Amino acid sequence: MPGDQEEDSGVRIGGDGYGGVKIAARRARQKRTNFRSIIISGTLSGVVMIGSGGLWLASSYAAKQIQSVDAGTAGGAGPRGAMNILLVGVDKRDNLSRKQQNQLHLGREVGQRTDTMMVIHLSEDHERVTVVSLPRDTWTEIPGKGAHKINSAYQFGGARLAVRTVEQVTGLRINHYIEVNVLGFIDVVDSLGGVTVCTPVPIDDPKTRLTMQPGTHNLDGVNALAYARTRATARSDLDRIDRQQQVISALLNKAISGGTLSNPARLTGMVGSALKAITVDKALADDLLGLANQLKGVSTDDVAFATVPLSDVNYRTPTGESAVLWDKSAAQELFQRIAKDQPLVETSPKPSGTASASASARPSGQPSAGASGQPSPSPTALTIPPERIAVRVLNGTTVTGLGARTKTALVAAGFMVPSTPGNTARRDFVNTVVRYPPGRADSARTVAAAIPGAELREQPDVSGIEVVLGQRHNTVKKVTVAPVAVSSPTPTATPSARTATQNICK
Repeated sequence: MPGDQEEDSGVRIGGDGYGGVKIAARRARQKRTNFRSIIISGTLSGVVMIGSGGLWLASSYAAKQIQSVDAGTAGGAGPRGAMNILLVGVDKRDNLSRKQQNQLHLGREVGQRTDTMMVIHLSEDHERVTVVSLPRDTWTEIPGKGAHKINSAYQFGGARLAVRTVEQVTGLRINHYIEVNVLGFIDVVDSLGGVTVCTPVPIDDPKTRLTMQPGTHNLDGVNALAYARTRATARSDLDRIDRQQQVISALLNKAISGGTLSNPARLTGMVGSALKAITVDKALADDLLGLANQLKGVSTDDVAFATVPLSDVNYRTPTGESAVLWDKSAAQELFQRIAKDQPLVETSPKPSGTASASASARPSGQPSAGASGQPSPSPTALTIPPERIAVRVLNGTTVTGLGARTKTALVAAGFMVPSTPGNTARRDFVNTVVRYPPGRADSARTVAAAIPGAELREQPDVSGIEVVLGQRHNTVKKVTVAPVAVSSPTPTATPSARTATQNICK
């Protein structure tokens, strides 16, 4: 809001904290190495952005930027057919210079492995996206090679064998293939101005030189990669999968609602970085923009994340390796739901109204109005827990110390309040207001539930959740959010999933 005292809502971690990575290294654009972590993020964000506002890019331009590979995929299912895409992040370091290996802390091992594997399912109407992470240490049969970890398939037979292995273990038909590289991912993050993440536990990883305290952090490309790569927490690779999904969600949100679509320079940088970061199957290379156009209405509420259910996370293989085993019945149920095009998270119908007007155009203390002139709706169901929500506190009254007291109460209730409370330009707010940007309604409802009587106000000109304190309704209470799970006749086969909106923390 113009005139408000703005505070940085995150902790900026500079490149020097990770070994002095230079800008030149982060900007390297050679089509070389691929990484040992995530990275559907650049791909998914780029696809959404191209479809939403970047179709001025000619197909010939896209075709020149994208590398293609024969992955043995089944091809598309038509403009409105359900589709499965295998996305891999390939740990291929032998083409990296020694300097780049040292700067990115990747080590010097040679060879090629898929260190991240995700199955992306597009619903038949292309209005929903489901992303399922396949743990890299999954012990399974690789066609023609016997039992190995699933990330060995790429090493044995490249993209084609990786696709065959995933089709065999999931029972799904893979229509397309996407491979993402590390340096391209760094550029994607930097082109969006960084990404905001939150960690509930401290991280101290000597291998990646990553040190983070619990709380919210704004990361550049190199640091975001380190955050997505590290396994230096209690659940190792499983925690890493959660962090990867969080980074993807944050990037997708930034691409959709962070001003990128209305900023030609940022849009051009994002699209260029995304296209250079990926290698796809030949059919997808020919029609990537067509697919992107079909996805232009997808929001963070429409993207769901899940991980394959496991029965043994400490399995010792016959060869003495540490691996994980899938819960076969639960995994089968999960992939059957996907094959039947069933959502993993039930979402509310999309609102038909438009965003409310800015608070600066209304008398303070009055609720916002949508197209109908009524206050924004406030459903009772809460889906985002307080520990995943960062809040900025602004005092809209003349009561000294109200902001500091409210921050203390919000922190005690489980919320993250990383910045010092500020003051609004006008100090005559009567009622407390929870302001939120488009796409953050779920988080705002949790905050409003913790401040009984507070009004919800969607406001396009704010970047995160803000609590503007009024003379009334400024008492904080603790709230409880039930975990999200899809109902199923067989409890053990119930896949747990979260939307991208639920993964976002600001």
